[in-house]
Amino acid sequence: MKKIVIYKLKIVGIALLVLGIYSCSKEDINLSDLNETIFVRHKNADMPAYIYGNGSEKVFLIILHGGPGGHGLQYRSRSFRDEIEKNNAVVYFDQRGSGNSQGNYSEDEISIDIMAEDVLALAKVIKARYGKDSKLFLMGHSWGGTLGPAALIKDQGEFTAWIDVDGAHDPKGFYNKYKVVLKEMADTQIVLGNSIDYWQNVNDIVQNIGANYSTDDFFKLNRAALAGEEKLAEDNFIINGETDFEGNPQLNFITVKWNSNGMTNILGYKKGLWRDVSYTNRLSKITIPSLVLFGKHDIVVPAEYAQEAFDNLGSSDKEIFIFENSAHSPMSSEPDLFAIKVIEFINRLK
Repeated sequence: MKKIVIYKLKIVGIALLVLGIYSCSKEDINLSDLNETIFVRHKNADMPAYIYGNGSEKVFLIILHGGPGGHGLQYRSRSFRDEIEKNNAVVYFDQRGSGNSQGNYSEDEISIDIMAEDVLALAKVIKARYGKDSKLFLMGHSWGGTLGPAALIKDQGEFTAWIDVDGAHDPKGFYNKYKVVLKEMADTQIVLGNSIDYWQNVNDIVQNIGANYSTDDFFKLNRAALAGEEKLAEDNFIINGETDFEGNPQLNFITVKWNSNGMTNILGYKKGLWRDVSYTNRLSKITIPSLVLFGKHDIVVPAEYAQEAFDNLGSSDKEIFIFENSAHSPMSSEPDLFAIKVIEFINRLK
């Protein structure tokens, strides 16, 4: 590997360029057609960021993936690859413990605070690599909508704007909201005659969920919501999302000491993030321009969170848009419209 940045700041370690993919100096970078993989090294984790697209104006859209436990390139589908990357560069980031990230650290060292610092480290490394005048737009989907606010509340100075896509800013509230939205959706689908057996089973699950938080019951509800959206697509209640995504590249990395493939279990079960974390009352601290994008029929992150996020964000420049034919992933189910909304927002602010 060739060192491309040694950036001695509190939260920034070393960014490494993967040898064989690119090994050029800053002067040699073709900003109009970026295709680079860099690593951000921070607090014993090495996290890859795959950077593609048109960086000629030094405008970068950083994607915070869902999960916890997803990976960045799962978002490189048509809306990003064929549309947004033509407008600006896109950074597909593998979070600590996810995708192709590596690390010499223990489970006990993982927290949302350190993951938020990872995001801030990434921002500083991008500006060190491509120039301090680079403009960074931060986008978080699902769990990324938890991590994004966590990072911005710490330091939003590196970012031009925030884009919340079906973001989970209030995991703490999921337990009770799931019981309401799942029952409402089940009753609606049964009346429409859609997948009646499945939705009757969902009603049975909801009815037998305890009033007080239980981790097992929470994940029963979460699994019902995920499977429920598949049923909505099968029954043409929402548009069936695309599956044309880049996938997770199998690069030849050395795994050291601990590489978590079970990030959801670690963060959800052992560290209690879904039970304890809420940023609702702290969204007012996010004052950079913000865009909230949500699927109308989202039951994985209940769609009412869209208006709640919009109302609580502290920015005087904020927008909200609801995709009428989508659930949790409008970038897949309505890719053209999704790309239009993102590009319009970026171009207005870049």
